[in-house]
Amino acid sequence: QVQLVESGGGLVQAGGSLRLSCAASGRTFSNYILGWFRRAPGKEREFVATISWSGSGTAYVDSVKGRFTISRDNARNTVYLQMNSLKPEDTAVYYCAARFSRFSGSTWSSEYGMDYWGKGTLVTVSS
Repeated sequence: QVQLVESGGGLVQAGGSLRLSCAASGRTFSNYILGWFRRAPGKEREFVATISWSGSGTAYVDSVKGRFTISRDNARNTVYLQMNSLKPEDTAVYYCAARFSRFSGSTWSSEYGMDYWGKGTLVTVSS
């Protein structure tokens, strides 16, 4: 059974940092784009960042560029999201997701077409 399990969420003050992790199990994800999405209170789920299965390609939503960094460790089947300079508007449930790709450098920037999803981890940024 395929599982994506997020961890690392919590409460942090504005300007602080958090590192999210997502551990994948049930199959190898070395041929999968891995990514992070989020749903803020009262809003639709949105794309945050994805990384190609080679690690050579990354994509970010404009609002997090320069503050968030996505990375992956294929040996551990894990993807990370380092979040710095957090803002109250970053408050959301963050979801990990995976999408199969034939191309090592490809990324993806939509929640549509993702093959697997985690259950989410809550990030709360206080002002």
